[in-house]
Amino acid sequence: MPSKEELKQAVCEAIDRQGNEIIAIGEEILRHPETGFNELKTARLVAEHMTTLGLGPQTGLALTGVKGRLAGKAAGPRLAIVSELDSLRTSDHPLADPHTGAAHSCGHNAQIAGMLGAAMGLSTIGAGDHLAGEVVFFSVPAEEFIDVEERLRRRDKGELEFLLGKPELLARGHWDDIDMAMMIHAGSHDQMSKRSFIADSSNGALVKQIRFMGRASHAGGAPQLGINALSAAQIALNAIHCQRETFHDRDTIRIHPIITKGGDAVSVVPAEVTMETFVRGGSLDAITDANMKVDRCLRAGAMAMGAEVEISTIPGYLPQRNDRSFGTIFGSNVDSLFGPGEFDIGGHRTGSTDMGDIAHLMPVIHPYVASARGKTHGADFHIHEPQHAYLTPAKLLAMTAIDLLYDQADAAKEIIGEFKPAMTKDSYLSFARALFKKERYSGAAN
Repeated sequence: MPSKEELKQAVCEAIDRQGNEIIAIGEEILRHPETGFNELKTARLVAEHMTTLGLGPQTGLALTGVKGRLAGKAAGPRLAIVSELDSLRTSDHPLADPHTGAAHSCGHNAQIAGMLGAAMGLSTIGAGDHLAGEVVFFSVPAEEFIDVEERLRRRDKGELEFLLGKPELLARGHWDDIDMAMMIHAGSHDQMSKRSFIADSSNGALVKQIRFMGRASHAGGAPQLGINALSAAQIALNAIHCQRETFHDRDTIRIHPIITKGGDAVSVVPAEVTMETFVRGGSLDAITDANMKVDRCLRAGAMAMGAEVEISTIPGYLPQRNDRSFGTIFGSNVDSLFGPGEFDIGGHRTGSTDMGDIAHLMPVIHPYVASARGKTHGADFHIHEPQHAYLTPAKLLAMTAIDLLYDQADAAKEIIGEFKPAMTKDSYLSFARALFKKERYSGAAN
């Protein structure tokens, strides 16, 4: 039986031999971005490659998810290597879809190439003969929280319960056969000082859909007969801004609303104005407090103008909790590829991911590997190091899987045994379902 280090060296060599194919996968997905729960072409590509590797993919999970399996020599922990199928909408990105505005301005295409690259490497060398348990290759839909109205319509039709991919998969039982999970996100050199890092935690978020309702009237001839819903929204936005000094720095609150409809015509007093925002924070208590203040500001805008406001609150992301022991094993593989000093662990990120929801139930890591330039989610985000964007994650994921599941999977068993879940599946689902809320407030009667 080869040693663990020999097996890791063999998998890296196998990934390098198939490097051109792995890079081509990432580049193909880059040029065909699809939004969440609509990733039909991307999911088909993933399933085709899994079929070629003999991984027996399940498809259509939570509409577009794909799951394949590499079995070990004996029963043991089930480790998921996760990738995300969807893109953002960044219409001014040079590779944006001209019809939908979809673009891979966050690097999810690299996640898929890295996951499939790990699968190719592990399969090629027959790694399952030396592992206990299973490696589950899991491509999931809809990590980006966009297209809220479209997803709510699909929810109303019964196609979805949750508006993000991992919670939807969880509700449908597709995480029940997984004990721990990892993924790698592409990072930008413009925002990272090391080749790779794992934060201890990151923000969670609630999502708000807001509709101010006033009364239309001729904006020039009789504005006094109207109720200006846009003015109500502007007052609410200013009130939210004035709340910022009330938030504790330690809670890392982020509130960033946009107006999605500002009226119907310049000559008409706006009778309907719609907004969306995230309410982000580092803990559930902090998010709950900030959400209460945002609702208060929205009601204040309606009251000031005598308008009405409809406030929909939607579960978004739970705060991330990366497992430190799991992350340390991953970091040792970064050191082996790049030498000491190119990996950081610790600290807090203010972005959000639905991997945080899964991290409340099982050990998870969500590291970053720098391989791009520009701003994440920006029109200038682009992968400029294909080797590191596509092949380095494949190697790190495969090497870490070997570390965890080698021989009798002692490392994975220890991490799972020491992990203390914050929620059970049932308590998570009860909590998340209770977050859905819609209220209507009239400022006219006050």
